[in-house]
Amino acid sequence: MTDSIKDLEWRYAVKKFDVHRLLPEEKVLRLKKAFNLTATSYGLQPITLLVIKNKKIQEQLVAHSYGQKQVAQASHLLVICIHNEIDEKYIQKYFDQVKKVRGTEDKILNPFRDALVNDFSKKEVVEIMQWAKNQAYLALGNLLAVCAMEKIDSCPMEGFRPEAYEQTLQLTDKGLQPVLVLPVGYRSKDDIFSNFKKVRKELKESVIDID
Repeated sequence: MTDSIKDLEWRYAVKKFDVHRLLPEEKVLRLKKAFNLTATSYGLQPITLLVIKNKKIQEQLVAHSYGQKQVAQASHLLVICIHNEIDEKYIQKYFDQVKKVRGTEDKILNPFRDALVNDFSKKEVVEIMQWAKNQAYLALGNLLAVCAMEKIDSCPMEGFRPEAYEQTLQLTDKGLQPVLVLPVGYRSKDDIFSNFKKVRKELKESVIDID
């Protein structure tokens, strides 16, 4: 049995990866599946994961990540993106999938589908994009937890230039916006940060029990 708390204590934001160690494909596949299983609002999954295993591209992206070398050092670079358009067509595709997987009849699905289409049609684009970004952070948290359990090192990043990533990775044609970056791999033995004690609030300061 794995000890989830010890796993979370083990993880930290890696500052230097071992460039000679690559994640085995089965580990990468688990991260892909974990991403896909992330809970999202309404189940709409307005997010897509890019899995980059190309050193040339990773090295190019360092300049767009404020010089953070982990982007190039990591075994793989994960980029969490959101979809530019969450419209009736996108929502219908989700309900088509529900019908395919569960065999649910249209007469049961249609009221919920129509309510979602109506709700999203009234939202401003900026509101929809913020909602989608919230889902991206859910996915990041899920990936960090799974990385810890799988003993995969990681370093969550908000510090990058989305427009430059978008151009380098040719995301406009895919209808995607990069939101978060997560280099993954194995920590270098000489990363001094691996020995630092975690700095967190006392439990009684961060958790309130209401009986």
